[in-house]
Amino acid sequence: MSDDCLVCRKHADADEGLRVFRDERVYVGHMPATPDAYLGHLLVEPVEHLPGLADLDVEQAEAVGRAMRHASATLRGTGFEHVYAFVYGDAVPHLHVHLVGRRPGTPREFWGAAITDWPGALRGGADAVGGVVAELRATWPT
Repeated sequence: MSDDCLVCRKHADADEGLRVFRDERVYVGHMPATPDAYLGHLLVEPVEHLPGLADLDVEQAEAVGRAMRHASATLRGTGFEHVYAFVYGDAVPHLHVHLVGRRPGTPREFWGAAITDWPGALRGGADAVGGVVAELRATWPT
């Protein structure tokens, strides 16, 4: 853990309202509502402080990949027709993969990286995020 890393601090503080899944290698959580969030925007992060994909060892890569697959399948199983995966890594030097679901009816001009910009997208505060997290936890593969 790095004391000056936002993601490491988030893991240490363990906001249970955002956590969809966590084990010893990987954390999957919903984007926090500040003051609101696009509903269906997840983050998959290694628990260990690692800056990028190339820094993962085989076991860590397998854990992150498995979590991405489960998160994508779970999002699709709860009404999303497609799931995007983005890794930017510019602002926070701790790997965090954004998985963002696209709901049916989303206009094509908001597909891809613009998905969260759609004014008609489902957004919500902490209660709505908590509802999404509860639904995803309930359908997470065991």
